[in-house]
Amino acid sequence: MQEIPAPARSPRIGILVVAYNAETTLEKTLDRIPVDFRSRIADILILDDASHDGTFTAGCRWSQAEGMPRTVVMRHTKNLGYGGNQKAGYALAAERGLDIVVLLHGDGQYAPELLPEMVAPLVNGEADAVFGSRMMHKGGALRGGMPLYKWLGNRILTRLENSLLGSRLTEFHSGYRAYSMAALRKLPIGRNTDAFDFDTQIIVQLIDAGMRIQEIPIPTYYGDEICYVNGLKYAKDVVKDVLEYRLAVKGFGTCPWIPKPDGYAFKEGDGSSHSVILERMRGLPPGRVLDLGCSGGLFAERLEALGHEVTGVDCVEVAGVREKCSRFLLADLEEGLPESVGRGYDYVVAGDVVEHLSRPERVLAEIAQVLRPGGQVLLSVPNFGHWYARLRVVLGVFGYDRRGILDETHLRFFTRASLRRTVRDAGYDVLHLTSTGAPFWALLGGRGLKGALAGALGGISRLLTRLRPTLFGYQHVAVLTPHAAETIIAGEHVDVQDILNRQYTPADRVGV
Repeated sequence: MQEIPAPARSPRIGILVVAYNAETTLEKTLDRIPVDFRSRIADILILDDASHDGTFTAGCRWSQAEGMPRTVVMRHTKNLGYGGNQKAGYALAAERGLDIVVLLHGDGQYAPELLPEMVAPLVNGEADAVFGSRMMHKGGALRGGMPLYKWLGNRILTRLENSLLGSRLTEFHSGYRAYSMAALRKLPIGRNTDAFDFDTQIIVQLIDAGMRIQEIPIPTYYGDEICYVNGLKYAKDVVKDVLEYRLAVKGFGTCPWIPKPDGYAFKEGDGSSHSVILERMRGLPPGRVLDLGCSGGLFAERLEALGHEVTGVDCVEVAGVREKCSRFLLADLEEGLPESVGRGYDYVVAGDVVEHLSRPERVLAEIAQVLRPGGQVLLSVPNFGHWYARLRVVLGVFGYDRRGILDETHLRFFTRASLRRTVRDAGYDVLHLTSTGAPFWALLGGRGLKGALAGALGGISRLLTRLRPTLFGYQHVAVLTPHAAETIIAGEHVDVQDILNRQYTPADRVGV
């Protein structure tokens, strides 16, 4: 007999009601929830954000009326802010095992009558978030009583935000939202602001994560409720959020509420340190390569295509890295090279790695031990002497970025002079040292007018770098070899350090 599959479980739907001084409107708003929809609601969560009136009492009174869905009423003893109240609500929704949560304002500004339409795309698996938009029907917001100045501000901000984010939403500033809890769990909303721009940050996070957003038209209603939003401050905050995100994507600032990608992007011929190292490797005979900090293996993949056999090492395993190199080792270089790395490498590549280590000299010394005689180290570091870093210090606005010279994960800063000193102290000779220009390709892109501008600025940067690499060089790229690693005595290879150890006592060395 053919087994009949069990019917799919209906999603658990929750309504998160955020309320502040909503004593006169809360119960009226909840009464408007469609009667035939109430049986589909698993929980109604009413969160009173430390109101000064009887909001909490009104919520309790409504929850105890006959026939109401299961309702939890909470009152914060301290005002958490609009965003902070939502964070508490979504945490409670996750704790109670909800699959879908709809954000509803207790002041009645958004229509509870449209709750079925709000959750439908989520129930059907067509979206990760649904936004109610007052702007989908032309003129509807103004007819609903939205003040002209608010309508104009809404339109201007939405157009600006769409332009900067590459989105096509009709409205960014509606507070009527429905979310898949599975989607919210993937977003670092705990790092978001507690203020009114919380909703904007969630939109940016959804777009950054490539999640699906749907809009449905909703009516506009402006009654006698009190607005607690400072319009000018709100406008400033949402613009700051979007600009902060755009700059973070380019590597500037830290933007803690947007996760960093695990792997780095790589493009041949982009002028980056990895591109310069790859070009250098093209002129070297194929051999065994140890790629430290290999990330997703994009660089290793290119080396393999040149005939090299690559062993990659990184503290994070990015998906697909094992397919791009001959061998991958998961190891934290802060603890030194793993013993399993082996020896006899022809080349060791440390592209933008040693600046992330608290003791780079130690790892550099260990690298010398895994090289074959005559092997080479190809190493790159950002130049802290670059005009960008100098200017930040001089102006008193020093701060970290997501990547680049002031990457927030850097533990050491290098200039050309300090790089020479570090590698010399670690026992290396510098065979070649060059500097790269600033990565305008990463900032502006490589297409159209922006691409042409990036090319022109890149050319100027390379010229200035040749003239004064200590000031205009963005990264320094060095080719190293261990200093006097071996000598030959009567046809026998002997480590020079062994000779010194036999020839001098510790006391003798002090006097040398």
